[in-house]
This record gives sequence, C-alpha cells and structure tokens, in this order.
Amino acid sequence: MFGVRGSGFGAYRSAPNPPPRTLNLVSCVVKLIIGLGNPGHTYHGTRHNVGFAVIQRLAERRGVDIRERYASPDARPAGVYGEYRHGPETVRLLMPWTMMNESGQALGGLDVPREALLIVCDDVNLPLGTLRLRPTGGAGGHHGLRSCLEALGTEDVPRLRVGVGTDALPRDLEAFVLAPFQSDEQPAIRRAVEQAADACQIWAADGMETVMNRYNRVQDA
Repeated sequence: MFGVRGSGFGAYRSAPNPPPRTLNLVSCVVKLIIGLGNPGHTYHGTRHNVGFAVIQRLAERRGVDIRERYASPDARPAGVYGEYRHGPETVRLLMPWTMMNESGQALGGLDVPREALLIVCDDVNLPLGTLRLRPTGGAGGHHGLRSCLEALGTEDVPRLRVGVGTDALPRDLEAFVLAPFQSDEQPAIRRAVEQAADACQIWAADGMETVMNRYNRVQDA
C-alpha cells in the first residue's frame, strides 16, 4: 500500500519530544524542501499526502530522521523537519503540522530567499504520475499551495506538482483527494514518488532550470 513509509508522520504528534523550538531558518539552511499533506495516520496513502510521501522518501535515502519539531513565531507547534548535508550546503526537509488548507501557517515568519524553497504537492489536474516543475505561478486551485503563497507574500516560489488525477475527475474533489489510491494505481504513484524525490535532489544540487529541463521535457514528450 502506498503511503508515507518509515515510523509514520502521525506518530510525531504524540511522541514525547521536547517542546518545539523557534528556528532561525536563514542562518542554518541553504535549501528548504516543503512537502504538503495532512498530518495523522488517517491520511496515509491518500492523494493529498503525496507531498509528505516525497519528503519521507528523501529522508529514507539520506538517512534523515524527520522528528525535530519547530514552532511558529507565536510559539505554536508548526511542523517537523530533518536535514542533510550536500557538500557545504544544508538541505532541510519539512512537513507542516497544520491541516493541508492551513499549510501557510507553518511558514509564518519564514525569511529565506524564495529561490531556496521548493514546495511539493499533489495536483488533480495532472495525469497520475506526471511531474511538473515551475519557478512561479498561482496555486491552480490547490488550497494548501495557496495558503503557502499567501503566507510567503509572493507567487515567485518554485513548486513541484505530482499528478494524482484520473481521466474523469469526480464532482466531489475533496473526497477524491482524501481517498487512497486504487490498487491498480499503486505502481504509477510509487514510480512518481521516486522520480519526485530524484527531482528534489537535483533541484537542491543544481537548481531549478536544470531540473525543469530534465523532467518537464520528459513529461511533455
């Protein structure tokens, strides 16, 4: 069954960890990859949680434990993160603790160059397994992405969309994105998560233009 593997994001909310701390992301991070989703075991394996799945896959590859908690500027728990080194640079992998539609609350007070951010999310308007990378643009109807863009105060934020759509989308899109993938969709979404993790690593190492040239052209071919 497709889902966020490892120890599970839902466990983080009840883990007996020290209180979350407020982070100075400017001083300690060069690149920040933010995966969007809904916290809790209920949402594992759903279409809306593909962003979390990509972050967890990256963490598995790099041996990162995403359990460090951080707080928003008003001291409320905001999310969990882990980080790894790529040469002299630090890459932080972050998953908000908010529900999807309030994802921007986890980014309040973030003062990082926008080109140093990459937001990973699902997209029902893209065919299942398709990847799209863009350096800027609107939310395209994705409420979590819109919340992030509003919190950051700009649409000039790189984003990686992972297609979770079908040929005929149902009228009730909310129920659709909160439902798990069908068994015959599992191979395609697993491949897409692997490819998205590859794309994130290339972005962190070589930048947006390089990763767009590699993945957008392949998808458009």
